[in-house]
Amino acid sequence: MRNVSLGKTGLSVSAIGLGCMGMSDFYGENADWGRRSETEAESLATIRQALSEGLNFIDTADVYGNGHNEQLVGRALREHMEAGGRREDAVVCTKFGNVRGDDGSWQGVNGSPDYVRMACERSLRSLGLDHIDLYYQHRVDPATPIEETVGAMAQLVQQGKVRFIGLSEAGVDTLRRACTVHPVAALQTEYSLWTRDPEQEHLRVCAELGITFVAYSPLGRGFLTGTIRDDDTLAFNDSRRLHPRFSSEAIEHNLQLVEAIESIAGAHGCTPAQCALAWLLAQSGNGGPDLRPTVLPIPGTKRRERLGENIGALSVSLSVEELERLSQAAPPGWAMGTRYPERSMQALNR
Repeated sequence: MRNVSLGKTGLSVSAIGLGCMGMSDFYGENADWGRRSETEAESLATIRQALSEGLNFIDTADVYGNGHNEQLVGRALREHMEAGGRREDAVVCTKFGNVRGDDGSWQGVNGSPDYVRMACERSLRSLGLDHIDLYYQHRVDPATPIEETVGAMAQLVQQGKVRFIGLSEAGVDTLRRACTVHPVAALQTEYSLWTRDPEQEHLRVCAELGITFVAYSPLGRGFLTGTIRDDDTLAFNDSRRLHPRFSSEAIEHNLQLVEAIESIAGAHGCTPAQCALAWLLAQSGNGGPDLRPTVLPIPGTKRRERLGENIGALSVSLSVEELERLSQAAPPGWAMGTRYPERSMQALNR
C-alpha cells in the first residue's frame, strides 16, 4: 500500500481511503434504514479487508445512519483486533456538526463548544473507542465563530480524546482563521473530474498551510464508474435522485465525461473507476507555497470487490497527455447541475 503523510502530523496514512457512508445511509438499499441489516456482513468484511491490505484511512460521521455507521466501523475494528490486528492499524476519521432528528430529518448545523464536546462523547460511545484519530467539523456553523469551534476541538486534543482535527467544506478564509487557533491536519471537500471547484483556491491554500486535501465523492457518487446511465438506475428513495446532477437532462450531458474516461480506461485495461481515481491521485503534490497538497481520495463502497478495484487505481499510471485529455473533457464548471440540492448548497462555507 502506498502511504502519504497526513498534513504536518507525521502520521503515515494510506494514499487512498475508504468512505463508509453508503454502508448505512443515502445510497441503494441502505437509503432505507430498515434494510441495512441486509448488507452489514459484507460491509464489515469490506472494512476488515481494507485494514488487512493496509488501507488504514477509514471515514465515517455521526450523521451517517444517525450513529449506525460509527457503530459499524467500531464493530469492524474490534473484529479486526480479535483476529490479531491492532487498534493502530486504523486511522478512524469521523465528523460532527450536521444535526439530524431521530427520524433522520435535518435540523441544521451546530458548531458551538458545548455541542462539540457532547458530539465527541457520543461518537466515542458509538465507535467504542477511547480516542478519535481525525475529528472533522462536518459543516461550518455560520452562527458560531470558527475560532470558538476549533478552540473546543483543540481542548479535545489536549484531553487525549482526539489526535488531530480537520474541517469539511470550509472556505479558505475560514481555514486560515482555524489554523490560528490549532493546526488543521486535513480539509475534506468534494473533488473529482466533474467537481473541480477546489482547484480555484483550496488546493493552493492547503499546500501553503501544509494541510492534506481529502477528496470525498471522488467517483462522482458512482456516476464516473459508468454504471449509472439514466435515473432509472437509482432506487426510488436513493438520495441522488434529489441531486440536480442526476436529473435525466444532466445525466445525458454528463455522460460525455464518462465516455472520455471509458476510452482512456480501455487503453489501460482498467475500469473507469480506476481511471477516474488515477486522474485524481495525479493531482497530488508535495506541498509548499504555489504547489499542490497531498490529495487523498476516499471512494466509498460496501463491497470487497469494489474495494479491491479502488485500491487497484494506485497501480494505474496515466500519461501527461491522457491526464490533459481528461481535464479538457470536463473543465471546471462544465458539469450540468449543482452537486447538491439548493438547501445543501447553502450549507457550504464559501
